[in-house]
Amino acid sequence: MSQRKILLKESEIPRFWYNIIPDMPTPPEPPLNPQTKQPAGPDDLAPIFPMGLIEQEVSTQREIPIPEEILDIYALWRPTPLHRALNLEKHLGTPARIYYKNESVSPAGSHKPNTAVAQAYYNKKEGVRRLTTETGAGQWGSALAMAGALIGLEITVYMVKVSYGQKPYRRVLMETWGASVIPSPSDKTNAGRQILQQNPDSPGSLGIAISEAIEDAATHDDTKYSLGSVLNHVLLHQTIIGLEVKKQLEITGDYPDVVIGCVGGGSNFAGIAFPFARDKINGRDVRLLAVEPAACPTLTKGEYTYDFGDTGKLTPLLKMYTLGHDFVPPAIHAGGLRYHGDAPLLCRLYSDGIIEATAYHQREVFEAAVTFARTEGIIPAPETAHAVKAAIDEALKAKEEGKERVILFNLSGHGHFDMAAYESYLAGKLEDYAYPEEAIKQSLNKLKQEIGL
Repeated sequence: MSQRKILLKESEIPRFWYNIIPDMPTPPEPPLNPQTKQPAGPDDLAPIFPMGLIEQEVSTQREIPIPEEILDIYALWRPTPLHRALNLEKHLGTPARIYYKNESVSPAGSHKPNTAVAQAYYNKKEGVRRLTTETGAGQWGSALAMAGALIGLEITVYMVKVSYGQKPYRRVLMETWGASVIPSPSDKTNAGRQILQQNPDSPGSLGIAISEAIEDAATHDDTKYSLGSVLNHVLLHQTIIGLEVKKQLEITGDYPDVVIGCVGGGSNFAGIAFPFARDKINGRDVRLLAVEPAACPTLTKGEYTYDFGDTGKLTPLLKMYTLGHDFVPPAIHAGGLRYHGDAPLLCRLYSDGIIEATAYHQREVFEAAVTFARTEGIIPAPETAHAVKAAIDEALKAKEEGKERVILFNLSGHGHFDMAAYESYLAGKLEDYAYPEEAIKQSLNKLKQEIGL
């Protein structure tokens, strides 16, 4: 009998996070103060982030030790299993060996607690009472709500309005852990009120929700802001995924030909791919494939330039592939991937050719998700179903070429709260959205006029 799960002991949880910055071929561009266009320093970030996280954001240390208190909470669900997708391989008739890292086993059902717990810890350590954040599909908001309950912080979540309606039980999950959940755009902040004045029926976006959460934090002395993706320290915390995978693959004797992850802001992709990116930078032959929705094609169709991380222009300017901070993506069910930009570290690596990217429409993504559910038993979240689709395509390509290939992807979350999306797909009602070229063009043109870079 072939081994389906490769497991590690709790004592084998990595004791450090991996910081890719020292190994990058091209140093990442610094965030800029939007007023002066000069590099943003710690003082620019201090109103919304604790110093412990600011230090990680700018660190050039390759390995950042994980505090024991965080490791103790990680042990509630880590190490997560690495699965060999034997049933899927058989169904596809492929010579490829398919592995997936199952981050859906965390209490919140996704990879997000890896950074939520860390961020809550460093904020609590510096005397913060409350954290604000945004969430799209609700995975990040759920994770931070759980972390707040475990560490003792109040949590306020601004949830993208379209997801708030599509995923009511995500809201209930967050409220069960004690968080307050507000549909965004809301009338609670200036940023939200301005959006509602322009478009009372706005479905919201992650960029809008970020603006509301930052404004809330910046106007309350006892509150800081917490971000679930994009920033360096968030990607850093997620590398525990790839570090575990490396230990697990050593047990099998395999090494991936391709590492796959879905990309909205970049945290789960970076989490599994960055430890392998270090190998690629040092000459190892491995492909790193980022997968995004065709309705919000940041890497594949965006422009590499400085932009705000939010719609309300409250963040520093970040050098990234962007569709423009004003761009509001179509209301696809992969709410966690509806972000106009991507993590600057990921974008720098994509620009340098270390990372590849592809985009899919949501119907073909759900077709792959159903195939995975009917073979491996796990119903994936719409976000991570993009990675499932890419893995299946890679496996079929191996079949066509008659070549063995090792495929690794990150199953970043389950779809138990996404039944409305699956219901629409199974009923034949799920729509694909055409690439919104004109809307993106308008957004980028406006960006060039505003930024002047």
